[in-house]
Amino acid sequence: MPLLHPTTFTEMPGWAEEDHRAALAGFLRHCDKGFVGKTGAFGIDPEALAALCPSARRAWAAGGASAARRFFEEAFLPHRIAAKGFLTGYFEPEYRGARTRSAAYPYPLLRRPPELVALTEANRPAWADKDWPFALRDRDGTLRRPPDRGAIMDGALSGHGLELVWLADPVDAFYIHVQGSARIRLEGGGVMRVGYAGKTGHPYAPIGRVMIERGLAKPGTVTMAVLRGWLADNPEEIDAVLRRNRSYIFFREVTEISPEEGPVGAAGLPLMAGRSLAVDAGFHTYGAPVFVSAELPLGAGGGMRSFQRLMLAEDTGSAITGAARGDVFFGSGAAAGEKAGPIQHEAAMTVLLPRGAS
Repeated sequence: MPLLHPTTFTEMPGWAEEDHRAALAGFLRHCDKGFVGKTGAFGIDPEALAALCPSARRAWAAGGASAARRFFEEAFLPHRIAAKGFLTGYFEPEYRGARTRSAAYPYPLLRRPPELVALTEANRPAWADKDWPFALRDRDGTLRRPPDRGAIMDGALSGHGLELVWLADPVDAFYIHVQGSARIRLEGGGVMRVGYAGKTGHPYAPIGRVMIERGLAKPGTVTMAVLRGWLADNPEEIDAVLRRNRSYIFFREVTEISPEEGPVGAAGLPLMAGRSLAVDAGFHTYGAPVFVSAELPLGAGGGMRSFQRLMLAEDTGSAITGAARGDVFFGSGAAAGEKAGPIQHEAAMTVLLPRGAS
């Protein structure tokens, strides 16, 4: 059964009402920087996207929503993803921290170890399957599996000077790993921004499963707020629960973007609230448009509202796997977190393939 089914723009509910000019502005950012990444399984070549940039710039110069809509309709052919779609939300959290360790700030985020190397077909050791992304290079050149979260919590990387910043709460540190970026309000003044720099490669496991396994919550109800509340009430559980997710993320200090911009995604661009979508890069190509349609709890008091948005594939994540799996970026700070946290909903996704793509 084909994974992509041809459709038409008139068959896409909400397409006519979309802010096509805002989507075009997002697309043009990739034109200015250059389309990065590889061709995903959907067959969208980054060079095919780049070839559309001259007409995209003309549409922008023409001004108005109609020119932007006409660009997308003339440059792309919509294809509905036949797989069942699932949508979550993410955001850039903000926490308090310090550049030096103290009794108040004992939990570190770690820099990427200098000996952590990306694996390719040329250097992949026998123990690493084709999807394992990184290894640690020993002094003799041997590539070994990096330690997992539990081992790092026990000190496997201590004493190497990798500590980037220190936080007050281990759960805060964990959720920065989940989100992939954060703003840190530093003790003594100033703001530090951290972003993804690499990972150990161990599989991601959602720690909220522990509440479901114990009968404390039903599947689909364990939001970040629910889980954090349970851990706050049961601090003796924190250590064991965090170890269940063996995946461990390394960070860097982000200094190349202004405070007003979003965090940098996997496509190398600052993310746009409500317009950037994290996807499985095995299927999607960074910079490609994806039309997302869902009913989400974004109304007053968490009421359900239609969410129909032309988004850009601009990020990825360990938990984002599957052809129709998406993660909507909602922005930075607590208000964005309140929007992102409850979202665990089915969605329909339609990818826009450049005309002529296979």
